[in-house]
Amino acid sequence: MSRQVTERRNLYLAEFERGAQALPAFGELRRKAIDRFVSLGFPTGREEAWRHTDVAPIAQTPFRPAGGTANPAQFAALAKGALKACQIAFVDGRYAPAFSSLDLPTGVRVMSLSAVLRDDPKRVEPWLARHASFDLNAFAALNTAFMNDGAFVIVPKGTALATPVHVLFLSSLHGEAYVTHPRVLLVLEEGASATVVQSWIGPAGGTYLTNAVTEAVLGEGAALDLTKVQRESREAYHVESLQVHQARGSRFTHHSISLGGRLSRNDFGSVLGGEGAECSLFGLYEVAHEQHVDHHTTIDHAKPHGTSRELYKGVLDGKSRAVFDGRIVVRAGAQKTDAVQSNKNLLLSKEALVHTKPKLEILANDVKCKHGATIGRLDEAMLFYMRSRGIGAEEARRLLIHAFASEIIDTVKAPAVRSQIGGCLGLLVGGA
Repeated sequence: MSRQVTERRNLYLAEFERGAQALPAFGELRRKAIDRFVSLGFPTGREEAWRHTDVAPIAQTPFRPAGGTANPAQFAALAKGALKACQIAFVDGRYAPAFSSLDLPTGVRVMSLSAVLRDDPKRVEPWLARHASFDLNAFAALNTAFMNDGAFVIVPKGTALATPVHVLFLSSLHGEAYVTHPRVLLVLEEGASATVVQSWIGPAGGTYLTNAVTEAVLGEGAALDLTKVQRESREAYHVESLQVHQARGSRFTHHSISLGGRLSRNDFGSVLGGEGAECSLFGLYEVAHEQHVDHHTTIDHAKPHGTSRELYKGVLDGKSRAVFDGRIVVRAGAQKTDAVQSNKNLLLSKEALVHTKPKLEILANDVKCKHGATIGRLDEAMLFYMRSRGIGAEEARRLLIHAFASEIIDTVKAPAVRSQIGGCLGLLVGGA
């Protein structure tokens, strides 16, 4: 490890030592996390899980904690979007009540995690940091050490939340590179159901690191539809670990939409810890220029009669890079598992590159499992046909990109999110 990287690692340790007393609750856990981060260090290409994603730019950048007061005017339009009816917003990782509107049914709580950690930490103790392990994940360790704010959502037993909960993270422009460590905890009790949308938005030209962790806990028969839309600055870095635990008969659906960021890494893991649990993962990434996006997923079928569906699609232009590493594990006792995994990629330039590695680890003998991956280019015959019908070259490309991506877009539950994604597609590529 270079001296510079070691110094950056020590910078985080020194920052922790200076501010540890001010961080709310979970002091012992935080100390274990920062010690683990120092022990692990930032990942390198020698580690299999990071072989195709170089985080040296993150390790070498002297990110400082976000400070100062952002200008609210720059966020006014973004905070008044179609999902504002039930919205909790954060600016530079800190709760922004001016942009939040929480009109909720009785019993449903959507709160700033900072307030919970300060006033009633025992309320989140049964779940917080119970599923997002930091033993082998340096970024999760760093988040756990510094977690200060984020969203805590709890839906009580038998409650069906009709209005989507919008968790909005806004990043502003600062004079120097900065880092935030947002934490999100979603708890759905037995028979509860909810739709949650996470939006990560940053201004053009902003250099910052978003290092996030989300934990979701689904009780028996609960159903959670979670959509993540990442539209960070082209100069930003985005790392998130999402870990889910599912009880018997629960249903989890996740959409990962990655459109921004210089480098983005998404680590997903779900444990189907109860019989008959269902997990559906959909991903769409569109990158151009020299952007890099990485998805690592693990679906762990720990009990019988589990079902999982996984489909990730990518559109790449310029010198962009994408990584998909999907892993489905079927434990010895998880008979009657039904699992399908697929990764499909569309390359728009000769310099774009995809590393795809779907894999199955099956320890049971009565299962239905399959996986596959494809990498291809735009259909020249279809382009010629469309051009011959008077459609311009760029419009023809855009239509084919939309057709390729629509399989993912159409599965997004919230209409406002579907239209937003459709409006962004094709803006980054095709000569943009």
